[in-house]
Amino acid sequence: MTTSVNARQGTALSTGTPEAAEDLPWIEDGGKVAPKDARVLTRLFLDRLQVLEEGTQEYQYARNTLIEMNLSLVTFAARRFRNRGSGDMEDIVQVGTIGLIKAIDRFDLSREVEFTSFAIPYIAGEIKRFFRDTSWAVHVPRRLQELRVAIAKSKEVLTTELGRTPTVKDLSAHLQLTEEEVIEGLVAANGYVAGSIDTPGGDDENGDGGQAYTDTLGELDPALDLFEDLHALAPLLQDLDERERTIIEMRFGQEMTQAEIGGVLDLSQMHISRLLSRTLTKLRTGLLTT
Repeated sequence: MTTSVNARQGTALSTGTPEAAEDLPWIEDGGKVAPKDARVLTRLFLDRLQVLEEGTQEYQYARNTLIEMNLSLVTFAARRFRNRGSGDMEDIVQVGTIGLIKAIDRFDLSREVEFTSFAIPYIAGEIKRFFRDTSWAVHVPRRLQELRVAIAKSKEVLTTELGRTPTVKDLSAHLQLTEEEVIEGLVAANGYVAGSIDTPGGDDENGDGGQAYTDTLGELDPALDLFEDLHALAPLLQDLDERERTIIEMRFGQEMTQAEIGGVLDLSQMHISRLLSRTLTKLRTGLLTT
């Protein structure tokens, strides 16, 4: 799969292929690299990518090879969504590849995180946004799309707490919305394209094996969304300055009030409120652009 530097240089010169960086092996087809070798080579290529000048042939070679070697991560993540809505598997993989490219461009080796753990949330997040924006039979405003998700999660929580299916009144109280708003969200949910409940839920790639969804009547574990959100949030928190991180930790980690935080930092409650609002806006904007 790889050759010596001298052999690589000879191949590049004879075939017209852009020459790779001096200390990187020449890889003809990154998609054919074995997973075990890909993990080692990925770290090597990511390390060099950080010091190569963007736009050069060496940079493009390293970046493109990284994408090819890690396309298996996109395929792995895409399988989770293959029976959702009417999305074509090829479209899902293409969208997931965008997430992989974002992960490559934003990965930082100094954080000592495995690239696989870093990339999967980016890939899955990009695919989820694709379904959120396209998997509707009719055009539905984003507000109602998000309300549908909130209602679905509230139904799950309340069903466990109440031991029965929650009513519109129950949902209204839990979401702190009017009953009319809840009803509007329930009606809008009818515009979502749902897969058949007879669709097999197994991992067989042919889609003809495994237990059907009608036999389970389950939903995706909400903890998966939390896991992906936390992974996307981690690098954004690292980019905050020390005071911003301290305030976030005190407010949400230690659950201190703004007045208590102000007392510790010798700042007014109003000042803490402004700093907290500004920091949360920064984090929210970062999440929406990832």
